[in-house]
Amino acid sequence: MNAQPCSTPCLAIVVPCYNESEIFPLCLTELGERLRAMADSRLIGPESYLLFVDDGSWDDTWAQISAASTQYAHVRGLKLSCNKGHQAALLSGLAHADGADIIVSIDADLQDDTSAIEKMVRAYLAGHDVVYGVRASRQTDTAFKRLTAETFYRLMKAMGVRQVFNHADFRLLSRRARDALMEYRERNIYIRGLIPLIGFPSAEVHYDRKERTAGVSKYPLHKMIALALEGITSMTVTPLRLITLAGFCISIISVLAIIAVLINKIAGNPIQGWASVIVAIFFIGGIQMLSLGIIGEYIGKIYLETKQRPRSHIEEKEGFAERTPIPTRE
Repeated sequence: MNAQPCSTPCLAIVVPCYNESEIFPLCLTELGERLRAMADSRLIGPESYLLFVDDGSWDDTWAQISAASTQYAHVRGLKLSCNKGHQAALLSGLAHADGADIIVSIDADLQDDTSAIEKMVRAYLAGHDVVYGVRASRQTDTAFKRLTAETFYRLMKAMGVRQVFNHADFRLLSRRARDALMEYRERNIYIRGLIPLIGFPSAEVHYDRKERTAGVSKYPLHKMIALALEGITSMTVTPLRLITLAGFCISIISVLAIIAVLINKIAGNPIQGWASVIVAIFFIGGIQMLSLGIIGEYIGKIYLETKQRPRSHIEEKEGFAERTPIPTRE
């Protein structure tokens, strides 16, 4: 069972940011209001805070984060030295959520329903270490986006990756769940697949995703494909087993084809033409190249893991000194 949660836990909301200049003021205001409302109702402690992680933005996102951390006691900022990707930025934020009993991660685009954060906190108080934010539907997506997203989740499931369907990175982690996640040391990270491996009590909170208020999506199709490849090759060896299965099947077909050719030759009906031979050569060659590519992807990940390079470097930190708690309304 989960350890008895604090009556008023300290909540840290971790927000990875990459070129979010347009949306940041709205994000800061909305999340700040959610934080204050929960503190007013004594659901969370007044020392709760927002932690914005700038993932090497080239616009003025960091300047806005820095200014907000100076102006507001409940705002902290973390600046990575260069762009390392959403997953690395999120992990950096989780690792630097000092003093927090619970950590909620949410994207800065405000498409995830911030009102679900209160439901997550209540689920934590009910004894759950992990609370997943799960989309109730995809009605706001285009048909193409809906198709590609659902294909992504089904593909990951087919490849043996354990993850919650229609859940991205909007979730709550207790302190012990966060600490358990930090024990995973691999450099090729897919957080959505790692969280279910923790195994602590979990729950789901369903919500409706909103339209993006400002800015542009940071996950176009090519990034979704890259994320799927990262998740599959980081979390499962199923593709390697499929290569073995394909090799076995092709070998069986080849043996049957040889037997058929011999039978026809003995019977005086040799197979004429070279088209079938050329097609077979190209087919086998394509399978071999694909197999080498998949094997190479795994070897590349082994190569990167053996280097043990740090996931990211912190260039600046703001708001981590002793701060005044959130002023609550009596």
